[in-house]
Amino acid sequence: MPISLDSPSYQEVKYGVTRDYILGLEVVTPAGEIINTGGKTVKRATGYDLTRLMIGSEGTLGIITKLIIRLIPLPEGKKTMTAVFRSAEDAARTVSDIIRSKVVPTTLEFLDRNTLSCVKGSLEMELPENSGAMLLIEIDGDPMILDRQEGRIKEACLKNGAVEFNVAANKVESDNLWKARRGASPSMLKFWPGKISEDIVVPRNVIPEMVKRLDAIADRHNLTIASFGHAGDGNLHVNIKVDKKNAGDMKRADEAIKDIFKATVELEGAISGEHGIGISKAPYLRMQLSDSEIGMMKAIKNALDPNNIMNPGKIFT
Repeated sequence: MPISLDSPSYQEVKYGVTRDYILGLEVVTPAGEIINTGGKTVKRATGYDLTRLMIGSEGTLGIITKLIIRLIPLPEGKKTMTAVFRSAEDAARTVSDIIRSKVVPTTLEFLDRNTLSCVKGSLEMELPENSGAMLLIEIDGDPMILDRQEGRIKEACLKNGAVEFNVAANKVESDNLWKARRGASPSMLKFWPGKISEDIVVPRNVIPEMVKRLDAIADRHNLTIASFGHAGDGNLHVNIKVDKKNAGDMKRADEAIKDIFKATVELEGAISGEHGIGISKAPYLRMQLSDSEIGMMKAIKNALDPNNIMNPGKIFT
């Protein structure tokens, strides 16, 4: 019997279903055939991993019509915390220290100074003066160990200069702490004339260096850059404040994007963590991949979709 994702027995899906939770697919191929990849088993090593290939193809190899999703039961306990820092670098260092303390949060979100400024104005949040960054941290599991994990997280935060540390006492307080993260992008659109959003990912241990480079890029191009995102896996959503009717803004933003991607690749990261390549990032693909790697992808595309009817123009320029 199918289980609804709305079932109270299963966790809320905060940011969509990730690849790790997709076990199988039903796909309509460019030839009109229906194929099934993966299945209901947790492990499967039969032939090529067509499930991951189709998921990562951005609709260029077929149309996904069904998903088999792995659901996770609700944890016995949960704690939601926030820590406010004077600088983004302090917050970024804390991310690595938390992981090194052998605590792996279910959520570890980062908001920088410019993001907090928009959120504070939009949601009327109370934050310490000169707040430079905030971490939203959530842990779950056996209630017997959550207090100990909370202690390790607090220790890591204070060690790196946290000026405020809060723990939600109940679900209402937890939801209030989440308001800042959920309101990040809408708050920017409320106060800014417009923005260009990019999606990068770097190894967790170089997040502090990436944050420093983003600040330097903003100064170099005389732009406001705000970043927030899933620091627990190194994924940052980088937002550039622009007036899209201003040619000067757009030119400087274009140069800044090139510098952001260059810095990302230099730090062994990826120019897209979640959103794919699509059209807008296609010109930058060669910053990340070699001609041989791109050639292999094109060969797969040509073999499966020789008439180029699936999402033509995407990924490859």
